[in-house]
Amino acid sequence: MQKISSGINGLDSLIDFLYIGDNVVWEVDAGTSHELFIRSFIKKSIDDAQKVIYVSFNRSPQSIVNELNAFLDPEHFIFIDCFTSGKGRNDPEFLKFYNQPADYKRILIENPADIEQFTKALNEIEDSLLPGARYVFDSLTGMQNLWGNENDTYQFFTYMCPRLFDLNTVAYWILEKDAHSQKFKANLRHITQVVFDLYRRKECFYIKALKLARRPDREAFRPHVYEIEGNNVLFSQLRKEAATDIGHRLKAARTRLGISQKELADKVGFTPSFISQIENNQISPSLNSLIQICSALGLKPGQLFDNDHLSAAQDWLLMRETIFEQPVVEQQGLKIYSVVNSPKLSLRVVVISPNTSITKHFFNNKAEEAIYILDGEISVTADGRLEKLKSGDALNFRSIFPSRWETGGVEARLLVAWSGT
Repeated sequence: MQKISSGINGLDSLIDFLYIGDNVVWEVDAGTSHELFIRSFIKKSIDDAQKVIYVSFNRSPQSIVNELNAFLDPEHFIFIDCFTSGKGRNDPEFLKFYNQPADYKRILIENPADIEQFTKALNEIEDSLLPGARYVFDSLTGMQNLWGNENDTYQFFTYMCPRLFDLNTVAYWILEKDAHSQKFKANLRHITQVVFDLYRRKECFYIKALKLARRPDREAFRPHVYEIEGNNVLFSQLRKEAATDIGHRLKAARTRLGISQKELADKVGFTPSFISQIENNQISPSLNSLIQICSALGLKPGQLFDNDHLSAAQDWLLMRETIFEQPVVEQQGLKIYSVVNSPKLSLRVVVISPNTSITKHFFNNKAEEAIYILDGEISVTADGRLEKLKSGDALNFRSIFPSRWETGGVEARLLVAWSGT
């Protein structure tokens, strides 16, 4: 299962990241700062050099661009405007947005109330892109208001949701929960893969999952507090009952030792499928089975319930098998693996296939970035200057960044580091 980040570390930990193919419906209360979840998702997608298609029904294009301008990358952003000629009624104040030049692609839907015209325009964009683009539909509520009834909005969603799943995208859909019937929301939950509920009680913000397809862990279905600090969404420390999280703790111990599920299964005389089900908390092992597994992992059973022991063991050790289990970005000739992703440090391994040309940088960072060539040979162009690099060479970029990478007949591996996420 290919996983990607939501751009919010706490949310990634809670739901085991976003999965490629997820359609994510956000049912939001007013005043829950849901726009910061969207902003983080867009920023992370652009940082990962993925196309973002933003479809606006509810807000003026200028207000959206103003919010995203700090990290907007023209090469990876497409704006579809259903607001100006819809809710905005072609007001000259909104139309002035198109008098200004823009270096990203923007599309004004002239009659967004015509569902067929809108769908055709969206499909043409989808067909022109490589798989893996990310989508944001800023308002299912705005669609309903424009199209006049829940049935048309529901029919559009039932068409688009499986289509986006098959295109290997991740899509965010925003819904103002009080503006829709319970039947409409229940129907959407039946079709989509992920549903979140954002709500506020007194001075606290809460998030809980209403649906999480393809995930065995149910912790996200409990309410969790989040906080807003500037443009950042911060989660309170996630606490799980050890008895309900034995599987994940066993998996952490196994990966820390660098052994596979099959190797562990062979040691204890079980099947790999049995080990997988235990690690995913799909079944609970008997006491005898737990003792056997712990013995094979060099653990005492009591250590599984010792948070201090486990956190100390996990804080500083990252096993190769875990790092390279699944790339966070995968496209033709390029794979990127996350090593460290924290508020203070980001560390990635970039793998470029032989005979590959990439006419942009891998990331959209503004901060200082260091790159070390682990293996292979590669050419880099930055500020009009071409350099050929080999294993052991390093780069340090502060204000300018590469515009082209090119490999020869061998694969190149690069270690990339910068401060912050």
